[in-house]
Amino acid sequence: MALFFDEEWFDARLSARGLDRGALAECAGLERGELHRLFTNERSATPEELSAFAKLLDVDLIEVTLKSGVSERAPADGDASARIESIEARLNAIDEWLAELEQSAKRKRA
Repeated sequence: MALFFDEEWFDARLSARGLDRGALAECAGLERGELHRLFTNERSATPEELSAFAKLLDVDLIEVTLKSGVSERAPADGDASARIESIEARLNAIDEWLAELEQSAKRKRA
């Protein structure tokens, strides 16, 4: 697992919605100390926490996942074919998210 929690991105999104980190903790059922562990890269968010964050911030789950630094990897000694499929699936999800983001930006400019 790789961690790099983008706290500036989360703080900016919270601020734009008139919220603070307490609201983020509450929406995911976290104590403030556990949220702090996420922000300081001591642990990664669970899928349930990521979904709660995305809902509260009204952003795509993929974006929240990327900004949370979550990057689950299959063990290197595992089946190479399954590992490649997993990587391709993640890349496809990122490509789809980027395409949606580009379309949204084009609509806003029009």
